[in-house]
Amino acid sequence: MPDTATMLDTRSTAAAAVDLVLGEVESLLTRIRQEQSDRLQELAEAVSAADRVFVHGAGRSGIAVRGLAMRLMHLGKPTFVVGETTTPAIGRGDLLLAVSGSGSTPGVLRAAESACGAGARVAAVTNNASSPLGRLATVTLTVGAASKTDHSGTASAQYAGSLFEQGVALVGDALFHDLWQRSGLGAADIWPRHANLE
Repeated sequence: MPDTATMLDTRSTAAAAVDLVLGEVESLLTRIRQEQSDRLQELAEAVSAADRVFVHGAGRSGIAVRGLAMRLMHLGKPTFVVGETTTPAIGRGDLLLAVSGSGSTPGVLRAAESACGAGARVAAVTNNASSPLGRLATVTLTVGAASKTDHSGTASAQYAGSLFEQGVALVGDALFHDLWQRSGLGAADIWPRHANLE
């Protein structure tokens, strides 16, 4: 059985980790708000104007952007996750929201190229606005967090692309909140769209 000193040390280490994550996320979101407010507005308008929204990201970035897809569905926006069996063809009037920290994730980049070829618009969320994905996009939101290959600990002390993925999830929630407020719908109005086959 661990002694009391070890238990206290473990608790303080866990609390310090929470403080670290909180501090990094707060700093990241503050920078995005200050430096990317115009891009956030453009992204919100692109999502709002799209007939349908398709989201795509690999790994944890994909998980983060799926949260936004769910919330857009709750708002009544036809929204699809690239790669799912029920996702239809993209076309004119549609928006692909593509997420890649590097901006060069092969599958995400191929999807963006295909979307452009089909006449859809592409919005990118990335760390690198001058990346291949950033250059394809009509709207690019630069998150500015550590990439998954940055092991220096300079941009973030967290592992790999954790801060980027956290930023994607929280910017997605902020984007949803903005669109929800614009919609004039109340919580009771959108609640019936929540899954009932859980």
